[in-house]
Amino acid sequence: MNIRGFHHLAIQVRDLEGQAAFYREVLGLPELARHRREDGTVRAVWLGLSDGGFLALEEVEGQVVPEPFRDARPGLFLLALRVAPEDRAAALAELDRRRVPGLHQSRWTVYFQDPEGNRIGLSHHPHEPGSLPVSG
Repeated sequence: MNIRGFHHLAIQVRDLEGQAAFYREVLGLPELARHRREDGTVRAVWLGLSDGGFLALEEVEGQVVPEPFRDARPGLFLLALRVAPEDRAAALAELDRRRVPGLHQSRWTVYFQDPEGNRIGLSHHPHEPGSLPVSG
């Protein structure tokens, strides 16, 4: 097997348009495509990531079940997106400006949730906050 990297992550969401707006407007992910059902209604929105991968938001009818940020259940825990260490302060300021509450911060990652409670991290691991990554 020859894995060549990340392709996409699909998240099932109740409010497709609201969730797509959050990822476009708050996180700045560009919309790549909309996929429709046979009746013409939108069933999925794909949002681009800078490495060529994408986030697929798939509409479902189930209810959102509030959960704590951390729980003991196995399974998918969070979507961590890469940010440059020098962009951390601006990302925090933007989340604050948009009233997206931060839930936790580590040395390398800022954690929060989207409007339906999906966990998100903005990470610059292993680079220190405010430092420039070494290229090479």
